[in-house]
Amino acid sequence: MSKEVFDKGLEIRKSVLGAEYVERSLNNADDFMADFQELLTTYCWGAVWGREGLSKRERSLLNLGMLASLGRMEELQLHVRGAINNGLTVDEIKEALLQVGIYAGIPASLSAFKAASKVLKEDGLI
Repeated sequence: MSKEVFDKGLEIRKSVLGAEYVERSLNNADDFMADFQELLTTYCWGAVWGREGLSKRERSLLNLGMLASLGRMEELQLHVRGAINNGLTVDEIKEALLQVGIYAGIPASLSAFKAASKVLKEDGLI
């Protein structure tokens, strides 16, 4: 893909996850990880998050449900902050994680609640 898509992805990634986090991820990428960081920024953030079909807020809500359902708690914590940055409320995050309990199971929802609670407490939101 083009540098234009990478640049668009970089802008979106920084707006959702925070510039400091993204810069640290890119700067700490060694030779082994550098290509993955470029792929992630270009395809995930530029080619998909950069589409106009869903808002960043809607994409964040979807990510919370998918990451919780998959048991990807480290990424879920990162995307809880992204969801707040994209305008989701604490109550909306809670509702999404309750929904996970029904469709992906109570253990997945419980782990997600613990992970999200940690982030929301750290950030003084609960």
